[in-house]
Amino acid sequence: MIKMIGYHIYIVLTVLLTVYGQLVMKWRIGSFGALPELWVPRIKFLLNVLFDPFVFSGFVAAFLASFCWMAAMTKFEISYAYPFMSLNFVFVFLISVPLFSESFNLHKLAGVFFIVLGTVLISRSQ
Repeated sequence: MIKMIGYHIYIVLTVLLTVYGQLVMKWRIGSFGALPELWVPRIKFLLNVLFDPFVFSGFVAAFLASFCWMAAMTKFEISYAYPFMSLNFVFVFLISVPLFSESFNLHKLAGVFFIVLGTVLISRSQ
């Protein structure tokens, strides 16, 4: 039992690292402006974004998340573990509302509720 709890940490780390990467990209991309229309300026833009230290840390987080996911896959069926990835939506939504002043309404709140409910129901089937 304790060993299985330990492996759940890999799922939690996958979610947290993924959420971090998404939020840091949203935060930093805004400071670069709009994506240029022409190809050469577009490539230059994307390289500048890529080498921003915070954006780069988001890529590192995604890379580390993939290692955590591989570790989780050694113990869990994907049909059990993958629904936890839906919690990415929940955390990104809950953090983006105060952090980025994104919209909050009853429909979004209901969606978050159903995501959490579905994740709880699936996790009990293990």
